[in-house]
Amino acid sequence: MQRVKLDRIDRRILADLQADGRMTNVDLARRAGISAPPCLRRVRALEEAGYIRGYHAEIDPQALGFSVTIFAHVGLNSQAEADLKAFEELVQEWPEVRECHMLAGETDFLLKVVAEDWDAYQRFLTTRLTAAPNIAHVKSALAIRNSKHQPGVPINVDEGPEGERE
Repeated sequence: MQRVKLDRIDRRILADLQADGRMTNVDLARRAGISAPPCLRRVRALEEAGYIRGYHAEIDPQALGFSVTIFAHVGLNSQAEADLKAFEELVQEWPEVRECHMLAGETDFLLKVVAEDWDAYQRFLTTRLTAAPNIAHVKSALAIRNSKHQPGVPINVDEGPEGERE
């Protein structure tokens, strides 16, 4: 994976695609101030360099019946690398777990879990999560509401020099 030096146009492309991954190449090029063919080449280069990892639709969880979001703070009995990896691999098998973050400190992992209701989460908790090997403790925090959801990272389009890419 070859990294490219990002110029203002690349950052504009990244910011626009992050905001709207379905934007057409023509619209993307117009917003970036370039023609469509070089815009498409830049997008492909950004994909190949790993800046763009994929595209997805953002689905409303409640529309599909997932009315609760829980953050589960998971502590393991062992933090040996093999045990950490084994837990991460197990989490990949659980569709309810939408995010898994390994943390430094008292909690080993923070899981974002979606469920139809509190009872469905409790079933997941008792039959799979706490029943998993190496689990020392789980503390659950029910999300009451989400006041900000901004995927991705902040991209400053005007940052740095406007030079050519390497």
